[in-house]
Amino acid sequence: MAGIERLLFNYDKYVRLPWQQVLAGPQKVWFAVYPPTDERRLRARVGAFETATQQAAHGWLHHDLTDAFPQWMAAQEYREAYFETPEDMEMALDDFVQELITTIRERLHTCPDAANTVFAISGLASLFGLMRASRLIEALAPHVQGRLLVFFPGHRDGTNYRLLDARDGWNYLAIPITAEEG
Repeated sequence: MAGIERLLFNYDKYVRLPWQQVLAGPQKVWFAVYPPTDERRLRARVGAFETATQQAAHGWLHHDLTDAFPQWMAAQEYREAYFETPEDMEMALDDFVQELITTIRERLHTCPDAANTVFAISGLASLFGLMRASRLIEALAPHVQGRLLVFFPGHRDGTNYRLLDARDGWNYLAIPITAEEG
């Protein structure tokens, strides 16, 4: 069994374990860590993660971040000016980040049976260079009632995570789910 199939197998085992309800937000975050080169394979199997979750008697709600920035940018009045002078975009990016966090928080709060639901986030790599993944996860973690599953294309070394194996990672206490055996 290789790559994404092993990750799915390990996720299936993990999602079936009994859930403790009295955990802090950061303890309810799961990172499904996989090599960035497997992004397309992962996306093709997201439905299998949903099925595994539902077979474990939990709800599933998926949020794909891939189009978040393009949709936000398309709605901006000054988008053409940002393309002409990208350095002017820095302040606008703060607005994007806040709007994205607010949108996802609202989805978390409207989730039916939230305490028994996996809220999955994919497309994290599409935010690379726009915002730090750590900022998003830290903003969402306190609002998680069930579990937050973050599909994480990158690398984990202990509690240090590096998105896309690129910049220095950050130390986070999420539960890692990997394609490793055991």
